[in-house]
Amino acid sequence: MVRISRAGRQKAGDRPLRRRWSTATAVLGALAAFSTGLTPQAAAADWQSKQWYLDAMQAEKMWKASTGEGIKIAVIDSGVNAETPSLKGQVLTDEIPAPHNYAATQDYDSHGTNMAEIIAGTGAGGGVKGLAPDAKIIPIRISFGTLKDKTEKAKAPSVIEAIKAAADSDAKIINMSFTAELPTFQEDEAVAYAHSKGKLLFAGVGNDALGKGYSAETIGYPASYPYVVGVAAADESGTVGRFSENGWYVDVAAPGLDVPGWCDASFRSYCMREGTSAATAVASASAALIWSAHPDWTANQVMSALIDTASRDWPKDVPSKYLGYGLLRPRLVLADADYKPAPPDADPLHRENAGGKAPSPEPSPSEEKKDGADPAHAPGGENATSATEAADSGDDLLWPVAGGAVAALVIGGGAVVLLRKRRTG
Repeated sequence: MVRISRAGRQKAGDRPLRRRWSTATAVLGALAAFSTGLTPQAAAADWQSKQWYLDAMQAEKMWKASTGEGIKIAVIDSGVNAETPSLKGQVLTDEIPAPHNYAATQDYDSHGTNMAEIIAGTGAGGGVKGLAPDAKIIPIRISFGTLKDKTEKAKAPSVIEAIKAAADSDAKIINMSFTAELPTFQEDEAVAYAHSKGKLLFAGVGNDALGKGYSAETIGYPASYPYVVGVAAADESGTVGRFSENGWYVDVAAPGLDVPGWCDASFRSYCMREGTSAATAVASASAALIWSAHPDWTANQVMSALIDTASRDWPKDVPSKYLGYGLLRPRLVLADADYKPAPPDADPLHRENAGGKAPSPEPSPSEEKKDGADPAHAPGGENATSATEAADSGDDLLWPVAGGAVAALVIGGGAVVLLRKRRTG
């Protein structure tokens, strides 16, 4: 049996009503304020101030050019609670026909709601604000391990059905913050069908790097399918999470550590969370911002622009096993009124998409290492770039790094708990 699973969780050691700092990794601890009502309420704390990535990615500047208006994102997940303060008016409940729309707004463990808020939350009531706050969410609920009711499981669409339903909808982007251990031919076909319909698909690469070992180069599905963009998770310093799985299916990286989200399905409080699920949602929102500003572009052109402007200190045509083509910086596309897109039919991930796993590219002399690892971005890699060095070289970092801290190109801390059904953050 193929196991679909997730690793999204409250950060280890975090507790409500406490805040802790780790100066080594700039980690925010949990600060959860409880509400007593029976309906979802935003926590009393201003959780947008905990969304470090909004400042880091210069969201306020980007929103002057684009807020994601006109873009719909299908969130295939545990369902999306449309009644949280941040999601009221943001969730489209009539876009997917029955039976695949079953209980789409009944989120059984908060994961799908968290992804939707990261993408398109309005921030109302002090809740999480999405990177693309005027985009809209199309929810499709599938069954993960936390859905215990057998009847509910039977009514939930399969991943295959969910992808096809999203492909037939008006969504331009499909967000899949989950992984499975094994591929299936039918899922591969469903992904190819969505691609043929002009959709841009994002999936988390998974959170089990520590469990499998850095040499395993094993990334789950659907991130490993052709035409799916595999997203790794980075923290506030630009450091890729140590849990974030690696290999040649990693296409890009985005913020995924110390991201606030609902603690559980009671929707009473927020907690700090981590994982490639959140990074996937940030990537989907990044694409929505660009597509909203350039509605006549194709999925290939949007993705090409994201890759072209990603932060990296290695050759563009030599992707890293840990960061892929780099850390996403959609603001560089939005800020350039004269930006020239790639040809509409040019696949920016043609090597990966041509036949499944792309062969490892020939390393440049600076990247060669006897054990065959990816030295620039492996644990303890020596090619980390400081903010000062980047400024001297004219590089525009993914996000500002306070105090000239090491930026973007080494593997950082983090831990995950594997569940039978694992979402990626």
